[in-house]
Amino acid sequence: MTVPVSIPRFPDDVSPSWLTDVLRAQVSDVDVVAVGTGQTGATYRVTATYAANPDALPDTFVIKLPATDDEVRDRVVLGYRSECAFYESVAHRVDVPVPACFHCEISEDAANYALLLTDQAPAVQGDQIAGCDEAQALLAARAIAGLHGPTWNQSEWLTFPGLAMTLLDDASKKGMGDVAVMSADITVDKLGAKLDAADKDTFVEAMGLVTPWLADLDRFSLIHGDYRLDNMLFHPDGSQAWVVDWQTLGVGLPARDLAYFAATSLEPALRARLDRQLVAAYHQALLGYGVTDYDLETCWHDYRYGMIQALLISALGFAFAVGTDRGDDMVATMLRRGCQAVRELGTAELVRARNF
Repeated sequence: MTVPVSIPRFPDDVSPSWLTDVLRAQVSDVDVVAVGTGQTGATYRVTATYAANPDALPDTFVIKLPATDDEVRDRVVLGYRSECAFYESVAHRVDVPVPACFHCEISEDAANYALLLTDQAPAVQGDQIAGCDEAQALLAARAIAGLHGPTWNQSEWLTFPGLAMTLLDDASKKGMGDVAVMSADITVDKLGAKLDAADKDTFVEAMGLVTPWLADLDRFSLIHGDYRLDNMLFHPDGSQAWVVDWQTLGVGLPARDLAYFAATSLEPALRARLDRQLVAAYHQALLGYGVTDYDLETCWHDYRYGMIQALLISALGFAFAVGTDRGDDMVATMLRRGCQAVRELGTAELVRARNF
């Protein structure tokens, strides 16, 4: 594999000359420090010293590079392509809050890429295990409407080449259902006692419903796909949130994103108290983007129906990855919360009522 000279592969490759070329400013020195979790890539904070900065560019940026582990990188190249496609072709057409992109470059085989973004400091990443509070949840509900509303039922997105996951035909939906069942078995085996019997039963049952759950519905939009607390940044004063990590961009039932966030990022008691409020805030935001013929009760139905997303993405991300102590605890927490949401909101019953 040949890496184009212009794409940094490692942090040492993010040189003053490379930044000078991509920023079109005179960068005399650069400091690169690792930040973030680095599960599917490597993320660094870049501090630039300028000899000349006529456009008043910021002093710090965040750069995303491929994973340093070749096995991880090879497994997620489609995600790299998807994230670059989002910033190049989607971000300016939607209203979801994201960091500004200063440079995006990807190799032909998508194994190497560089994504230079605004440094949102002092914003901090959400903590998936600790969970979020009511204010953060409401920010998340309104933010994701800025992706769904502007792309609501627009057929061009069904075949958008930057999608990480395309499930347009029955065969692909059947294939995803088979993978979901296999992923559930692997996940249960790997997590062992971290899941109780009730959650194991709910998890396995829900994964057996994935194929009919993916059946065509009357509404769709672009969806983030992995919309959870770890993939959001929050300003310390609670005024704003930004959505990051667009490597799972897809098309599907819009409320799946909101359901996934609520089910995995809130402790069950708080989620149960906020369910209706989150849906109402999300629905109101959708109306502001011109979404019509979509009443609040239908939105509530879609939120309940979409809860399987919480279990599916957790399983797909965990079953075939190399485990870590924190990763195991995080997925166990997400599944515990998600399984309770599926039970309390009658998600399996909704799927069966619609498809059987």
